[in-house]
Amino acid sequence: MSRLDSKVAAVIDQASPGDDSDEDALIAALEDDSELDAFREQRLQQLHAEYQKAKELRSSGHGSYDEIKDEKSLMDITTSTKLCIVHFFKPDFNRCRIMDTHLQSLAPRHYEARLLRINVDNCPFLVTKLKVQVLPCVIAFVDGVGVDRIIGFEGLGRNPDNFTTRELEARLIRAGVLSREKVGDESNSQSAIRAKNAQVEEEDDDDWD
Repeated sequence: MSRLDSKVAAVIDQASPGDDSDEDALIAALEDDSELDAFREQRLQQLHAEYQKAKELRSSGHGSYDEIKDEKSLMDITTSTKLCIVHFFKPDFNRCRIMDTHLQSLAPRHYEARLLRINVDNCPFLVTKLKVQVLPCVIAFVDGVGVDRIIGFEGLGRNPDNFTTRELEARLIRAGVLSREKVGDESNSQSAIRAKNAQVEEEDDDDWD
């Protein structure tokens, strides 16, 4: 994935949570900069290309967190989409609901990847093929190949039972399935999510066969 100029990234990321900003407004935001340097025209061209790419991706389901009902559809999406993140879940598992909260928050910011969820009861073949045994299970795919797997809450934050959306984002960036950091400090919302995580009782409900 080509590296986006930092100023262009800052402007385009402001628009990424929704799709209601027009290109003229984004260009105006980029031009409203005291540093009119030699890269100005290059930045405008890059902003235009990024804006068009974002529109195309959002029109094909990027930017939302969708549930897929059958495994054939899921396989079709993961094999035809460059970057894809899939949460294998059960609706009655507390930890799966917590993972959903974080992925729901990431989806509108990271339109470059498809973020999906599927009930394990609806995908027995994939559960066996991918050896999904503990829930939640989040698998990151690049060009249809699994590049990272988050089992339960392992590897998320200093305290796995109290991780933040930003920490999940960092893990997925390291896996190469998200492009760059887009989640800010957001202390209020992150505190709310942390509080919800803390309420989850230590149960065996994430062990699943």
